[in-house]
Amino acid sequence: MSAATLTFEEAIERIGIGRFQRRLMAICGAGWAADAMEVLLISFALPAIREEWDLSTAQAGLLSTAIFLGMLAGAWFWGTLSDRIGRKLGFVLTVLIDSGFGLLSAFSPNFAALVLLRALTGFGVGGTLPVDYAIFAEYLPRGKRGRYLVYLEAFWALGVIVAAGLAWLVVPRVGWRLLPALSAVPGLIVFWIRRYVPESPRFLLVHGREEEARRILAQVARENGASLPAGIRLAVPTIPRAKVRDLWHRPYTRTTALLWLIWFGISLGYYGVFTWLPALFVGRGMTFLRSYEYIFLLALAQLPGYFSAAFLVERIGRRPTLGLYLIASGIFTYLFAVAVSLPAYVAAAVWMSFFALGAWGALYAYTPEAYPTQLRTTGMGAASGMTRIAGALAPTLGGYLLGVSMPLALTVFAAAYALSGIAALLLPYETRGRPLADVVREIGS
Repeated sequence: MSAATLTFEEAIERIGIGRFQRRLMAICGAGWAADAMEVLLISFALPAIREEWDLSTAQAGLLSTAIFLGMLAGAWFWGTLSDRIGRKLGFVLTVLIDSGFGLLSAFSPNFAALVLLRALTGFGVGGTLPVDYAIFAEYLPRGKRGRYLVYLEAFWALGVIVAAGLAWLVVPRVGWRLLPALSAVPGLIVFWIRRYVPESPRFLLVHGREEEARRILAQVARENGASLPAGIRLAVPTIPRAKVRDLWHRPYTRTTALLWLIWFGISLGYYGVFTWLPALFVGRGMTFLRSYEYIFLLALAQLPGYFSAAFLVERIGRRPTLGLYLIASGIFTYLFAVAVSLPAYVAAAVWMSFFALGAWGALYAYTPEAYPTQLRTTGMGAASGMTRIAGALAPTLGGYLLGVSMPLALTVFAAAYALSGIAALLLPYETRGRPLADVVREIGS
């Protein structure tokens, strides 16, 4: 290859990490925090909603399930669309959809309307997750990609903290309707900012739009205080157009199967527990107000979980970090189930929250690196679609199992975490420190 021609990876390495990536992380992260608030606010408001409309356990489970059904459709729709027409459209519209319908949820006249609006909110949330990770990953040099992807995931914990704090302050005093209204505001602000983020240059290059890709990379370099050699050209890779079914062709078959299992298991464990957290704490004799205090404490524990995972994914790798954190999540969820004293119960819950959210961070670091550019948001969207299926099942399953026995319910969710951890350790390759294209070349050889 001549000196005047660079691959995309070489260009990104020359540009490095700088002001542009940090600004993009803040923009993506604000959207992620808003999404976390949308996903979990119903769980925090559920006791008040049940009281207002006298809902049964089955109806409460349906309400919690609605957003995940929307997220399932959104993840598959926006993930596939973004691999075909570009990341930018989904990057902008998804956050508008989830915040707009989230705001309308506050004015729901009845239970049926609230269920529908939460499903439409989920359609936007489900698209935000794969699209944001793909566009952010494609702007990162390989040496720091994993760490920064986990940093992005940490914004989810910020959203959980804000949602838990708002629920603690708002719901017992003025009711639940103000909670979705306030939670929609950050996303509506982020929508206006996202319109100015450029398209992924890697996507443009793969689709033969070399001049546009080169222009955006030059803009990013200037913002970072770096430069690209004058007169360079970018090597346009010859990559066949990918289809969803390619996820199940070699060399991706084993990776896809295990990732789908991991995404399903971690989601079943996480949403099975967190959807019913207020009920779990009240079941231990706490008031609803006191339960919100403990939920806020658990949300705070998620941040160090993310940061420890961000350190370890670059130090020991994505696979071992993911596997160990998932298995630890299972262990502490089981201890949460069998604890007999309040201090032990709360301590187990805090460590469960710490490891579970660290595992999420490692999973979001690994998955977009497991597929090439033309399959990245499709692969991410399909894998995260398993989250939506598990999230739709978890509230109903949790409600049924809690009616039988709280230790039984938590043991089932602990097993889901542990099995996901074993699957993570069986993933066929490690992506740490490798260019996005080289991983696929290696496993295909």
